[in-house]
Amino acid sequence: MKTSRMFVALALPAPVCESLDVLVEPTDGVTWAPCAQRHLTLRFLGDVSDKKIESVTTHLATVRVEPFVLPIEDVGAFPPKAPPRVLWIGVGRGHPRLHQLRQRVDDALLAAGLLELDVRSFHPHVTLAHCGAIASAKPIAKWLLAHKEFAAPPFRVDAFGLYASELKPTGAVHTLVQRFALAK
Repeated sequence: MKTSRMFVALALPAPVCESLDVLVEPTDGVTWAPCAQRHLTLRFLGDVSDKKIESVTTHLATVRVEPFVLPIEDVGAFPPKAPPRVLWIGVGRGHPRLHQLRQRVDDALLAAGLLELDVRSFHPHVTLAHCGAIASAKPIAKWLLAHKEFAAPPFRVDAFGLYASELKPTGAVHTLVQRFALAK
């Protein structure tokens, strides 16, 4: 049975995404995500059978939340203690509708029959970079300190998307499968 690696996410408008480019600093062992691949993941689905994708899209199309404005601020790392594997920018205090959207997406996915969703707490963020084994903690700590006050322009969230993710030697490539408006 054919499957696709899938996730549900918010796309960043080009001006917001491009504003994050000032955070990119060449560092040994750190691979920066290109602008076109940056997004805010609402839910990672893993491998979804092609048969199941139609049910997923049908159920996601029912998700409704009033559009909202989302800040992009507060850099950090996962895990928070060295050595970090991911550098990210968050959503500050975010917006209550972001969490409402995440819950409604989860409800739709459960209704579509995806019952094995990750139960970790939701920490909304945009992945900026992946840190390899040779990445040194000192330059990363310096980067975190230098950019702790950075904020990108806030943006209006009026849609979300279902994406396919193909793993390649140069990194994952994400492709929009379907876009869903938050309100009709």
